[in-house]
Amino acid sequence: MKTVLAFDFGASTGRAIKATFDGKEIKYEEIHRFENIPKTVDGHVCHDVEMIISEVKSAIEKAGEIDSLAFDTWGVDYALLDKEGRIIHEPYHYRDERTKNALEKAFSKMNAEEIYAETGNQIMNINTLFQLICDENKDKAETLLFMPDLFAYLLTGKKVCEMSIASTSQMFDMTNKSWSKKLLDAFDIKEELFPTIKESATVNGEYKGVPVISVAGHDTQCAVAAMPTLSENAAFLSCGTWSLIGCELESPVMTQESNTLELSNEMGANGKINFLKNISGLWLIQETRRDLAVTDRRYSYNELEMLARESEKFRSFIDPDAPELSAHGNLPDKIRAYCIKTNQPVPETVGQVVRCIYESLALKYRLALEQISKCTGKKFDVLHLMGGGTKDGFLCELSSASLGIDVVAGPVEATALGNIILQLIALGEIESIEKGREIIAETEKVKKYEQKHTSDWDAAFERFCEILKK
Repeated sequence: MKTVLAFDFGASTGRAIKATFDGKEIKYEEIHRFENIPKTVDGHVCHDVEMIISEVKSAIEKAGEIDSLAFDTWGVDYALLDKEGRIIHEPYHYRDERTKNALEKAFSKMNAEEIYAETGNQIMNINTLFQLICDENKDKAETLLFMPDLFAYLLTGKKVCEMSIASTSQMFDMTNKSWSKKLLDAFDIKEELFPTIKESATVNGEYKGVPVISVAGHDTQCAVAAMPTLSENAAFLSCGTWSLIGCELESPVMTQESNTLELSNEMGANGKINFLKNISGLWLIQETRRDLAVTDRRYSYNELEMLARESEKFRSFIDPDAPELSAHGNLPDKIRAYCIKTNQPVPETVGQVVRCIYESLALKYRLALEQISKCTGKKFDVLHLMGGGTKDGFLCELSSASLGIDVVAGPVEATALGNIILQLIALGEIESIEKGREIIAETEKVKKYEQKHTSDWDAAFERFCEILKK
């Protein structure tokens, strides 16, 4: 019997899941949870590392005797350390607005096509490269650590860089699985800033005698590792604050077409490429709920879903990734302004606003999968929707209807399960990710949403695509 502790940190919530494995079945429970609320430092949005580490240590105390622990987090964010190994400045949050003009600054040194050809990452101003060129502390730093590696370092004192999280940075050479020297040289970034790249499922230190393991540091890759299928015709959707939709490939796709379509390549924990698209996710619902609590009243998520279900279909749409919808504050008003700008009916009621978000996400998923099919030639017959979004039945229903394929929702705790599986692989208890997936498929509950596609979804999709062009 092995007992492991998985820390799964999203951009809004942190959790610790304790799991046991008896050789056949993984049993687990959440033992600690906290809100991951950014703080403002010198006018910038930053992560509260001191608070997070305090919560980590509390969770370890609650867990009791364990055989290992590991961290997975959101991508792209990092901390810079000085020569003494101290954090120079609280890590900036990817939603901080200091990178608003970062792309323009970057393209003066290397154009978007060259950057994509080197890294295969969807070019977004939140990516580590663009954050780093806006960071005034870059030249004073001795070491850069991505967030999961940072938390492990603060426990062990060991500086490492896990491969999946490195591959979100826009500085990783996806073909050679190393840092892009051409790109680092172009942006005057010293390669010595980065610790040695480690593969997933590697023991990298100890905390009070407990092995600290690098799993797949990027939470998406942990979720994909726990996808309960071995089918090559399955697409995945890791759905939480962000939606990451894609498929597994043997090699990266870094063509001009995939660049134009804003598709991304990331390293999976099993060494395969996750070819995917980053789409804003349930953050849009979460942020709307927060804003309504200030301006209207406090709604439960169930109430918001019910109001959306009762509202008119296909009234108005947004691009979930429109820049004006990416920052905190007044999201319902921003959605209304977007609809005015694009000559659509303005969502007036709470239900209309929330339905607009849900339908727009489902339609964006369809667009993304069509683009992925176009670039890979793959045809998908099922979408495995994993993570917190599995609890949102309305989103699952709409996604299935929009895509015209079945949606299998679950496991809810896919990210934590992927973290757990990779720890067990590092400990020698499970031989491979494939075996871990078989265990999950046999023991975890999933819910199948059979597709109920109708022609009105096709008409809505045409309208949606036209709106995105405006």
